[in-house]
Amino acid sequence: MNPNPLSDVIAFVTNPVGTTAIFWLLVVASVVIAAFVWNRLPEQRTLSNLVQWLIRFVMGAFWWQQSLWKLPPLYTDHPEAAFGETGLAYWMGLMGKHAAIPLQADFVNNIVLPHFYLFAPIVYSLEVLTGVSLMLGGFVRLFAIIGALQILNLWLGLYSAPGEWPWTYFFLFLLQLMVAIHCYGGLSASTRSWSQDAAGAARPGL
Repeated sequence: MNPNPLSDVIAFVTNPVGTTAIFWLLVVASVVIAAFVWNRLPEQRTLSNLVQWLIRFVMGAFWWQQSLWKLPPLYTDHPEAAFGETGLAYWMGLMGKHAAIPLQADFVNNIVLPHFYLFAPIVYSLEVLTGVSLMLGGFVRLFAIIGALQILNLWLGLYSAPGEWPWTYFFLFLLQLMVAIHCYGGLSASTRSWSQDAAGAARPGL
């Protein structure tokens, strides 16, 4: 039977590895934060905020899932393969060959790939932090912008790569940009309303 979204999701959330346990901790934390804000702040109890939280959570889960094929220390899910054949190094190699802007290709080929183990932890950490930020609702605008820049890099870097439809990345870029502009923080610990509520509780006269 061909893979389908349901079977893929079930396989992802039941995979008996350590990263699955961390993912479930993030799921529980996100729900607990949302439930706390829902109970604490009546103005947050709207369908719009609930949908924003769900969209933000799913986007964060996507970021988390796609980080799993580039796990440190080798930044690949096939450590037995030669360098550059799998994982992050493979995709960086594609960017070096197919980037839409020659300057980007030169940067990847002459600086990033020769110093791969300097840049790989930065790339991996930013992607994981983007996922965690979106799932938990902390620093949403900052990491939505960081995520948008990462996707913009992929869009231009893989623009002519074989088998890629570059506009997929552009649509993802627009989605991240929308989250950044509107700061999808509904039902999260990062909302301005929660901060103001806490400040008001500290200063009852305000």
